[in-house]
Amino acid sequence: MTRGLFITFEGIDGAGKSTHIARVADLCRARGRVVVLTREPGGTPLSEKLRDMVLHEPMDALTEALLMFAARREHLVQVIEPALARGEVVLCDRFTDATFAYQGGGRGFDWQTLGQLERMVQNLVSLGHGSGHGFSPYPCDAVGSDLALATQEPPLRQPDLTVWFDLDPTISAQRLATARVPDKFESQPVAFFAAVRAAYARRQAQTPGRFARIDAAQSMSVVGEDVVRVLTDWLQAQPA
Repeated sequence: MTRGLFITFEGIDGAGKSTHIARVADLCRARGRVVVLTREPGGTPLSEKLRDMVLHEPMDALTEALLMFAARREHLVQVIEPALARGEVVLCDRFTDATFAYQGGGRGFDWQTLGQLERMVQNLVSLGHGSGHGFSPYPCDAVGSDLALATQEPPLRQPDLTVWFDLDPTISAQRLATARVPDKFESQPVAFFAAVRAAYARRQAQTPGRFARIDAAQSMSVVGEDVVRVLTDWLQAQPA
């Protein structure tokens, strides 16, 4: 069966990423793939309710982070994992990188705590990929060694590719000034988005092979061309 692919799209508000996701969907469909379009926070009825709370209600930073991961868990269980199991392509507008960027960078929330929540929510074993399902959560050379099993971290559900629309916060602010009525994140000052951008860069530095950086300060048409080029090259390199 064709392997499922998980592609996420990230960037600060005003980067224009959402505009290009439909083009990527068309590109994947042209290759004969079934595509699931979704977003975070959101993607399920419950997660959409949590999204509305996160975007519009004032709350403690830990509460905000917990709601983000609660919505993500529901999203993974109900939408993302089943679609990947069917061999489909999941295109998601934001995922965990956004939580590290906005809650970790913008809000200044503890990075290690976010990492603990990430490991809890995205643990592939808890998502049904344990040894009973024909998938070992540990490397082959660790099997049979109690010590190795005790010290190995189970793998997490992470995107196969993350397209990061990188944009200077001052340009973002100019674009958002003419946008719709902003939510509580979009209305933040430039300094907030500078911290968000720095956190995205930190996530890219941690797993550079997963990220494709797009210069979102370019014109919409040039950004679109870059996205199509990156995705075309990446899809051609994927095993059947």
